[in-house]
Amino acid sequence: MHAILKQMFEDTGCFPGRDAFIEMLRKHGLMVRIKRRRRYKTTDSDHNYRKYPNLIKGVVPTHPNQIWASDITYVETNEGVCYLSLITDLYSHKIVGWAWSNIRNCISIRSA
Repeated sequence: MHAILKQMFEDTGCFPGRDAFIEMLRKHGLMVRIKRRRRYKTTDSDHNYRKYPNLIKGVVPTHPNQIWASDITYVETNEGVCYLSLITDLYSHKIVGWAWSNIRNCISIRSA
């Protein structure tokens, strides 16, 4: 690395700033690549299946149990990747149901 830098800057006699130096390393393929954590793709909105319209767009719930919403998230544990599915009441913002499972074994839905 030193030999390459010495040769590149012999003519100018000065050394570039940090950002220019990093950009130069990147340009010449000398930067160490950062290994990213493996992320799980949980949503595929670019599918060919039927897409249903949002029937509650603009609706504001006025009492509990009028509108529920659900979501799923993947969680990395010591046993592997698991998922947590939550059902939430949109009026009270309370969890009304949930399911926790690893990918291989499904656990039945629990009530909060």
